[in-house]
Amino acid sequence: MNGDYSERLSQESECRNEEEYGILERASAIALGVLKEIEALAGTTTCKSVQLVRLKKWAQEQGCWFCDRTQLGEFFDRGSENETYLSPDQNFIIKLNDFRYSDDNLTTFFERIKAHNKYFDACPYRMIGFGENSDGKVCAVLVQRFVHSVRLATNQETHDELIRLGFHPEDNGEYYTNGHHDIFDAVEGNVLMGDDGHIYFIDTIIYPSDTGGYETYRSLSPRCSKK
Repeated sequence: MNGDYSERLSQESECRNEEEYGILERASAIALGVLKEIEALAGTTTCKSVQLVRLKKWAQEQGCWFCDRTQLGEFFDRGSENETYLSPDQNFIIKLNDFRYSDDNLTTFFERIKAHNKYFDACPYRMIGFGENSDGKVCAVLVQRFVHSVRLATNQETHDELIRLGFHPEDNGEYYTNGHHDIFDAVEGNVLMGDDGHIYFIDTIIYPSDTGGYETYRSLSPRCSKK
């Protein structure tokens, strides 16, 4: 992609919720369209590979395909699904998310980002395009402001905050639910205590309730495979 990355960030809307025609909404609509096509033609919801091909083509056509990872900043860390970079001004974390937890189609990923921004609006995601990680996998490019933290949140602090937000624990605290969404991976390292005294959920896994998210998460999470 041409152009300076910092300029690109400054041009993006600072709104916490994507505008009607924002990248997140348009990409979500494309993925949903593919799902409906495949389901009508083949009677299956397994279409992740087709969605990725379609989204890559669309991103390249729209000028929101990042072909050079050096534009993102300095490599910062790598987790089970995200390859992360620190922006040159050190104000943002940029995540290349490889859709690991989407299983057979990407619609749950877009639902997850919207849900995150609804519940954890102090550290929302902005989707600015697509690119490839160091493994060559097609990824969503997500921007999140850098949280200045003093420490990791304790399990009790995380529990109390989720209760305050209207969630309750299930399966001995394996996940939290409010009947609409189930939140997984709200564990040490993914929840921070900011230097402003607020708790920040920077990296959780969210599924719509009653859609098999529990089984999907346990089948895909390295954390569960170690148990």
